[in-house]
Amino acid sequence: MNVQERVNKFVKDSKRVLKVSRKPDGQEYRELAKVTSIGVVIIGVIGFVIMLLGALIGL
Repeated sequence: MNVQERVNKFVKDSKRVLKVSRKPDGQEYRELAKVTSIGVVIIGVIGFVIMLLGALIGL
């Protein structure tokens, strides 16, 4: 597959993705923000616990 064919395939695939995608409504956006926030908090807590254990052990 040469470069021109790859570019054409990429453009075709990109058009298809943009055609089926849509803007999320308000409720979907709030749910996504909530899930993302919970994930950030969980990762932060895990990092804090690791740092706390490292400080207690003396690393």
